[in-house]
Formats: sequence, C-alpha cells, structure tokens
Amino acid sequence: SENPSVTLFREYLRIDTVHPKPDYDAAVRFLERVGTDLGLACQKVEVCQGRVVLVLTWQGTNPRLRSILLNSHTDVVPVFEEHWTYPPFEAVKDSQGNIYARGAQDMKCVSIQYLEAIRRLKTEGKSFARTIHLTFVPDEEVGGHKGMEMFVQRPEFKALNVGFAMDEGLASPSDTFSVFYGERSPWWIKVKCMGSPGHGSRFISNTAAEKMHKVINSFLAFRESEKQRLKSDSSLTLGDVTSLNMTMLEGGVSFNVVPSEMAASFDIRIPPTVDLKAFEEQVATWCRGAGDGVTYEFHQKCMDQHITSTEESDPWWKAFSGVCRDMKLQLKLEIFPAATDSRYIRAVRHAAIGFSPMNRTPVLLHDHNEFLNEQIFLRGIEIYARLLSGLASVPPLPAEG
Repeated sequence: SENPSVTLFREYLRIDTVHPKPDYDAAVRFLERVGTDLGLACQKVEVCQGRVVLVLTWQGTNPRLRSILLNSHTDVVPVFEEHWTYPPFEAVKDSQGNIYARGAQDMKCVSIQYLEAIRRLKTEGKSFARTIHLTFVPDEEVGGHKGMEMFVQRPEFKALNVGFAMDEGLASPSDTFSVFYGERSPWWIKVKCMGSPGHGSRFISNTAAEKMHKVINSFLAFRESEKQRLKSDSSLTLGDVTSLNMTMLEGGVSFNVVPSEMAASFDIRIPPTVDLKAFEEQVATWCRGAGDGVTYEFHQKCMDQHITSTEESDPWWKAFSGVCRDMKLQLKLEIFPAATDSRYIRAVRHAAIGFSPMNRTPVLLHDHNEFLNEQIFLRGIEIYARLLSGLASVPPLPAEG
C-alpha cells in the first residue's frame, strides 16, 4: 500500500554513498535506471578519475532557450551508528511515517522529488518550451572540489545552457519554507606560531604558546561579538553574521619540552555583505598583534559573493515566487549558513536558489536519527511539479531573442 514514490525514495536511501568510500557506481546505476524509465536522455561526465556527474535531460520544445537545472549531490556524511534508533542505511519507516536514514534530508529526498515531479508532469502529458536538466554530482559533502567545482568549467556544463538552477536548502521546523539566495564564503585558516623552545621547568620568553594564546583570544573575541550580534537582533539569521570556530589545535612533543611551533585551525563562514579584503586585513592584524613569527595560510578561501536576485522584476524569481504564492507557501528568504554546490553555479554567473520543500521538519542534516516524514516528502513532489511548470514556461527573455 506504500506510495511508489516513497518506495523509490527508500530504495535510494539504502545505497551506501557515505564517505570516505561512497558507492557512487551504485547510485549512478540506480539514477540512470530511473531516468531511462522516465524517457530522459542520459549523459555521464567523468570530471576526474572515479568522479562521475550524471546528467538526465527532458528536452524542451525550444532548446535554444536557456534551461532549468535541478542539481543534487549523491554523497552523504558519516554516521555514528550507536546514536541511531534504526540502522542508518535501512530506511526504516516508523508508525508515524517518518523515514530514518542518512541522506533523508541531505539530500536524497530532493533527488527523488525532482524525478517524481517529472514523472507526474509527463504522466499528465505536459511539455514545456525550456529544457530541464537534472545533475547528480559527487563529493559535495567534502567541498565539491572533485564534483561541481570541476563540472562548471567543462564544455558539457556550458552546453546545458543554464538559465536558472535549483539546489538544496534546509528543513524548516515552522510552517514557513526556507529559500536561500546566497551563501557565506567558507574560509579555512591555519595560524602557525613560532617561538623559543626550551625545558619545561623554565620561564622561557617569547614562546609559541604565548603567541597562540593571543591569537586565540583575538579570534574568539570576534566570535563572541558576532554571536551577540545575532542574539540581539531578531531580524538576523545565522547566514547574516560571520561564524568562527577553532576546530584543531596542534603542537608539542613532550610534557617537559616547550615547543618551538604551535598551530590552530579556524573554520570561518563570511556573509556576502562583508568586505572580504577588509576581513583578511583584520585576520592579518590579529596575527601581527600576537608577535613575530606568527603566520597564517588558507586551506580554503572562497572569494565568490554572488547572490541571486529575489526582486519581482527578475523573471526567474517572479516565476518561482508566483508559484509559491499560488500554493500559499510562506517563504523565508535567507543566506545559506553553510556551503553548497550552488556557490559554484553562481560563480559562473547563473541564478541559483537553494530550496528543499521540508517545512514542519526538524533540521537534522548531518545529525543522528536523520529522518523525513513521507507526507512531507510527497508534498514536496507536488511543489516541485508546480515549480517546474512555472519555471520551464518562462517566456523568452530579451537576451534569448
């Protein structure tokens, strides 16, 4: 008696695409099978060894028009099984219709909702002027460097002729639906402090630890100020402020040896409203203030600050928001607090919206006991079907002749 769309969703959830050894081949075979069943054209693009982007295409009646891109990633993050009520790759459905599995929210639900929305539209005999492409990409959960970041530079991506893209968003515990029009820039910074070594029984001057203490104080004082700014202004969301966390601390060889070098690593997420050059100068000032021999290096430094228009004068947003109004969906516009593959799409000058139709759902991406209710999942298919109808019917734009 289970809805076939839910059955398909649970089948996909059982494919183990968890890092560090995701079974990408099994995922691609499954998605290719579903796409073929739907009569979609299939293309596989190996962006580097062992990393394949699957492209499924529903050709529009006017292929010269810019297309609609539906993106999702196939990989999921690791689990700690001892904290799960049900095995995380069995897609158990409880008596309330909650489906428990890694990837239930992030983001295998969206992949299947895209496909089932197209199935519904095709069954209804619909066709549209604009082509719809679905891309299923690897490695998003480890930065997308061997996935979407490489794919957007390929001729196969350029041939998709993208006009508007949709990618993942977040669940929303309230009645509203979160819509993300931009992202914070992730900076991963490692600060190294060099100092005088010596015996642990002495008061050595100019030690690495003393300098590291100053560095950490400066970074964490800024963290506290941004935390208080978010707390004191109810109009702000997490995506509107800069988050900063110290994530690794290294140094020392023995209890009785003062080390000559220490290092601290920081994960910083910067909203598009911040001047990135000025922020880096602030980082440099903190390091200079800690003393000589203090340097920093970037392990990730995203400089792209493109955002997608949410003005009603924009034809893509007008189509998206119009469907949501017609369906009486209450939207909350936000900057995405983390990072998704949308940043690579925006970086090559394409409009992209992050949207996962999961309201009345706790945010459990990367958390224990990740689940999605089957009724929320099925409602999402209906929402995507309506959105695709609106977006793929956007009239020719001036630049399209």
